[in-house]
Amino acid sequence: MLLSTAVCLAQKDWRDPDGPVKIYNTAKKKLMEGKQIVGVTISSPDPNIYCAAANSGFDYTWIEMQHSPLTYSDVAKMIYACRGASAMPFIRVPDATESDIQKATDIGALGIIVPTVDTVEKAQNAVKWSRYPPRGRRSMGNGQYGELWGKDYRQTINDNMIVVVMIETPLGVANAKEIAAVPGIDVIFAASTDLGNFSGTKQGEPKYEAMVKIIHDEVLARGIKLGGPLAWRGRPERPGFTFFQGPGEAALLKLGAPVSLGTGAKTIKSGVAPLEGQEK
Repeated sequence: MLLSTAVCLAQKDWRDPDGPVKIYNTAKKKLMEGKQIVGVTISSPDPNIYCAAANSGFDYTWIEMQHSPLTYSDVAKMIYACRGASAMPFIRVPDATESDIQKATDIGALGIIVPTVDTVEKAQNAVKWSRYPPRGRRSMGNGQYGELWGKDYRQTINDNMIVVVMIETPLGVANAKEIAAVPGIDVIFAASTDLGNFSGTKQGEPKYEAMVKIIHDEVLARGIKLGGPLAWRGRPERPGFTFFQGPGEAALLKLGAPVSLGTGAKTIKSGVAPLEGQEK
């Protein structure tokens, strides 16, 4: 069982810093300052593509390991090849298991994104395996994290890690209040595609919009950051969102090619988020 936030803050431990917190996760720093952040979705194992995307102006990379054949070996090479990139490496892991999150953190991820969080237990697991004691139960072992983030990584990473949980189902929505109350969650993401997929509704329909409103209200009431697709940014009907998932490499190529060819600029439609896997 996780310790409460109050207990964790009060407990003295050599592994946590005593002085000012050192924040090198620039995406988290922007969120803490009340700013919006946007991530580029990465599904390709090519380090060159990764580096191009990670240095193109996005705040973080949403490395997609739930819906892609990427391996942890692939991702480790990508992150290391582009160490020093302006975008912070975040990984959407397949599940909130110790094995998946341990590998993701050991290869240097500064953000863990956990899909299909329906229950408090799964939300707790997302936090538990993402942070070292006394704030969690992450094991300390070998990894390339020290070469990426410094020799004081063990003392600083708990404050630099971002834990994102995704609510994607009607069950998750029903448990949104309890999920939002789990200590250590930084962002709760309203999953636009799967809210419709699992409920049989579409964006704009009353049942769908009611689910989004529940997530919105419960998340912001707890002071947690609210996430969603980039198409929802700046929409008056979607207030309070500050964490956004942007398009993937293929969509960016389609947007950039017309500009390069001089055939006219294309823009991403705003408002209704495209379905994942069916972006035009």
